[in-house]
Amino acid sequence: MLARMTVVFLLVILPPLFLAAWQSQPREHFENADVLYDWASNTRGDQLRTFVTRPKKLHGKVPVLFFVGWLSCDSVEYPQGETDGFGAMLLRLIDQSGYATVRVDKPGIGESQGTPCSKADFQGELEGYQSAFDSMSKYDFIDLDRIFVMGLSNGGGFAPLVSRQHRVRGFIAAGSWGRTWYEHMLENERLRLANAGKTRAEVNDAVKVFSQFYDLYLIQGQTPGEIIGRHPQWKDYWYDSPEGQYGRPAAFYQQLQALNLGEVWQKVDSPVLVLRGTNDTIMSRTDSAAIAETVNRVHPGKARYLEPDGMSHDFMVGNKFYGELVSTILDWMKKQLAANN
Repeated sequence: MLARMTVVFLLVILPPLFLAAWQSQPREHFENADVLYDWASNTRGDQLRTFVTRPKKLHGKVPVLFFVGWLSCDSVEYPQGETDGFGAMLLRLIDQSGYATVRVDKPGIGESQGTPCSKADFQGELEGYQSAFDSMSKYDFIDLDRIFVMGLSNGGGFAPLVSRQHRVRGFIAAGSWGRTWYEHMLENERLRLANAGKTRAEVNDAVKVFSQFYDLYLIQGQTPGEIIGRHPQWKDYWYDSPEGQYGRPAAFYQQLQALNLGEVWQKVDSPVLVLRGTNDTIMSRTDSAAIAETVNRVHPGKARYLEPDGMSHDFMVGNKFYGELVSTILDWMKKQLAANN
């Protein structure tokens, strides 16, 4: 019934040309789940594309796994299959869990309306996740008392801000961060420079510059271009856009820096599973372990930290997806449900 109502909505509301394009583009297919293409509306009035899956063998209400995505401006839909490690993780959890799942494309990505992702700030992105989370209440097959939230990369750091005060059975933070973005970036720069073959002396000199640069950028609110304009001697150190970094505007990272993830995670009293591979060069051990340490300091034993040997940021070991991690996650969620019944 819900799928038919969605189709009716599309036929009535969407312009014919848009509808034709929507019908013709490739879509995901699962052996054990059906996909519902729906919308969530954020406070800015944008219609955001959601991807809701439900098990084909459905008996009453089922648990739900809500995904909070990564930093880059890429869709969370994978119509071409497992094209990367993140896609493999999403698709296998959807098909193997027996749970409902919910994903949402950020404003300006795919069919989602809104400011283009390359110009959108973090607050708008967060509101999109919150809107999609709230939209779960309209699906009669989702058990709102059995919600899990999985944050991937950047999304794992702020995942509790998505669910807010709603009870969650567990959080999964995969390749994530739990301290300030300033600290994260300084460590990231040191690693990047070392991997580029710089000497220890060159690395230290550069980190001294970056410590000032990121203070002006992340804390004082200047753009990289403004900083270079005032400090031309630093020009050769900056390797990205004058307006931002990694395809996102400066305001996005300034808003990340403004978060107090220590406060966010110490309020979490649900079980937490933190995952990070030893070969992750994006989020450090200190970044990820901070989440587990914060939770366990307030709620001893609530958080579990796992560090698969040789696994990269995108869940690959060598050139192969680390499939054992899917089983680990599924087993952990089942244990949380059994413990709370």
